[in-house]
Amino acid sequence: MPFTACVRRLRFLVLLLGLLLPTAAFADLAEDLQGLRADSYDDKGKAVEQIVAGGDERAVPVLEAFLDGRLFLTDADDRMVIGEDSAGGYRIFDALTGEALGEVGKRDVSKIKINNKLRQLVKGSLGALTLGSKDPAARIRAADALFRRPQAEMTEALAAAVEKESEAAVEARLRRALAATRLATADDKALRIAALEELAGFTDPEVRALAGALLITDGDGKPVEPDAEVRAAAEETLEAIEDGLAFNGFVANIFQGISLGSVLLLAAIGLAITFGVMGVINMAHGEMVMLGAYTTFVVQEVFRTTMPGAFDWSLLVAVPAAFLVTGAIGIAIERGIIRFLYGRPLETLLATWGLSLILQQAVRTIFGPTNREVGNPAWMSGAWEVAGGLTLTYNRIWIIVFALLVFVALMALIRRSNYGLQMRAVTQNRPMASSMGIRTGWVDAMTFGLGSGIAGMAGVALSQIDNVSPNLGQGYIIDSFMVVVFGGVGNLWGTLVGALSLGLVNKFLEPYAGAVLAKIFILVAIILFIQKRPRGLFALRGRSVES
Repeated sequence: MPFTACVRRLRFLVLLLGLLLPTAAFADLAEDLQGLRADSYDDKGKAVEQIVAGGDERAVPVLEAFLDGRLFLTDADDRMVIGEDSAGGYRIFDALTGEALGEVGKRDVSKIKINNKLRQLVKGSLGALTLGSKDPAARIRAADALFRRPQAEMTEALAAAVEKESEAAVEARLRRALAATRLATADDKALRIAALEELAGFTDPEVRALAGALLITDGDGKPVEPDAEVRAAAEETLEAIEDGLAFNGFVANIFQGISLGSVLLLAAIGLAITFGVMGVINMAHGEMVMLGAYTTFVVQEVFRTTMPGAFDWSLLVAVPAAFLVTGAIGIAIERGIIRFLYGRPLETLLATWGLSLILQQAVRTIFGPTNREVGNPAWMSGAWEVAGGLTLTYNRIWIIVFALLVFVALMALIRRSNYGLQMRAVTQNRPMASSMGIRTGWVDAMTFGLGSGIAGMAGVALSQIDNVSPNLGQGYIIDSFMVVVFGGVGNLWGTLVGALSLGLVNKFLEPYAGAVLAKIFILVAIILFIQKRPRGLFALRGRSVES
């Protein structure tokens, strides 16, 4: 036979096998599913095991429907279907192909019954069926399901899945499920102890509960686990997990403290500028934060109604929009109110406090008194799950990054620009700066606008982690003043150190003293601190500030 003819026949055979194999698998699955019709629950259980042994992922929706009580037989043609509730009865779909078959009345179908024992089997079986899924998230869900409901018959499947898994995150979940299965079902003591040693590397509460269950006693005071060596291994595992959880808690507190410090930095840095340059106690600073959050809400509403597909870009538009809106309002406040009250701190405080009440009421009138929904874009949603059960949310991570970017940009503006030079000159010696031709009034207006604009950007960040309401700024104004006084009035490095320090101390105190007492302790500590260092950690130098 010529070589080319052999090649053509070989290709034909390959094509024929490719067509026949799916058909054969389809027929096998259809035959296995018929076992669910059995009258005996034991026979139905055998059918479920047979379906799992086939490993066909198309059985997953059928088993899910069986578990939820949505698997039926039609009275007209005895066809197995999946039903979904509708006004007149059920919308039905072919169990095997998913083909829509229309609507039927509730009396036109008969439910395939299931009991509690069978439910447990199906739950574990669903996990087994998705172990080989192409979707990593589905494999993780399967591993977690088998971890919570260990089954001896799944040991080999789990071991095989661990061997062929290529993604580290999925492999870790599979190893955890395999260890839990061996611990719960194995008869070999050495295998159970090895499983406990494996579980010691997973520092999460579920594993801690699993190891702790081996150390409890029954009503007669006897240990639930009869083997002393296994109990000793469980104690070691529990100790290792507790150490890991304590370390994770420490890291989580640091992360939460830095996150809170970043929020305080954003809220206080604008206040540090206006307070340092102009000596103005601005009680309406919190309302600038609130207006920035409401600007974010308005921008997102525009995106929702006009460009819903571009919603993930809404925050990138909201940041400059909030800066411009609140910056313009800040300049208007300085030109219309503040400039007439320089050198009169009490009147300035009262005027800005009254202004804050006016702004709050204006927002209530326009937007209403209730909280407004501000959504998280996709890139800020979810969390980064660090090894060992430690979870860091993306919105907090992005806020930390944003706060540092704002700080660096502001430092560059103050240190590298002509405006920054003039602002520093006015801060250090206002009369001398004026005599050198610097328009101090213009510097004051631009500085107040800059501080208000930064507060507006802080509102954009806060809208992602806090409720957007007319009272949003009130929760941060006191903390902002504490940061500015503690770090040093008008000093940006002091504001950074002060914000991060207060954030970290607050988070480490909260578990022991509670949120309210922790703030009280911090306030008392700052009062005692400024008795010794009235100018804060980093005091500005200059003739005006030292006089």
